[in-house]
Amino acid sequence: MFDDLKPHIADLRKRLMISAGSVIIMFFACFFFYEPILSWMMVPVEAVLPPDSKMVAVEIQETFFTALKVAFFSGFILSLPVIFWQLWLFLAPGLYDHEKKLVFPFVFFATLMFLMGSSFAYYVVVPYGFEFLVNFGSAVVTILPSIGKYVGFFTKLLFGFGVAFELPVITFFLAKIGLVDDRMLKDFFKYAVVLIFILSSLLTPPDVLTQFLMAGPLIILYGVSIYIAKVFNPAAVDEEDDFEDNEEDFEDENEETYEEERK
Repeated sequence: MFDDLKPHIADLRKRLMISAGSVIIMFFACFFFYEPILSWMMVPVEAVLPPDSKMVAVEIQETFFTALKVAFFSGFILSLPVIFWQLWLFLAPGLYDHEKKLVFPFVFFATLMFLMGSSFAYYVVVPYGFEFLVNFGSAVVTILPSIGKYVGFFTKLLFGFGVAFELPVITFFLAKIGLVDDRMLKDFFKYAVVLIFILSSLLTPPDVLTQFLMAGPLIILYGVSIYIAKVFNPAAVDEEDDFEDNEEDFEDENEETYEEERK
């Protein structure tokens, strides 16, 4: 059994090494431009800080490690097409020939949805969330945000939204290989809503508005995923049609039997 897994483990190691190599190359490239990238990251919080306020570094090494975080996160974003491409190549041996041809749409839409989720977090969630956090208690305290903690929270938020927006892409893949259908997603909907709000409370600032700003789009994306599963998993539709046809045939047979008995 272990011998059968060796080729898959070797292939997985190869895909991980290529993905990691891409991230490392992009990391060094982004490290030289960390200052403009960091300035872009700080735009949402600077817009809501009191006048003449600045970000601070609490520890001596904080600025350096913040630059590393910025470079790594930027390198990861730029490496997304390679990462998704390697993921598809790892899964491709278990797919049919016509499914293997979907590699380019998968890489494109997976990257696009991640960027859409991160952009939504940057332009909508982060400004509202940090405005609430900065204004809360500002009458009695002076806000001196730590650059290291801000970047850590910022990258976690953008990463969480990016992953969450992959839901339609994941559903498309699972529907194509027959693991999910629209009926399963509909039955799981009420549990999915609870999980979505739990995830939103963990990834967003502690206020109701930003939690709804994350939960709302995710619920909509779940509805889109139900439609995707219905379109791309014809087995579930065929099964339902067969059940309806069998039910109609059964009713027709009962009517014929009833008419014969009356005669």
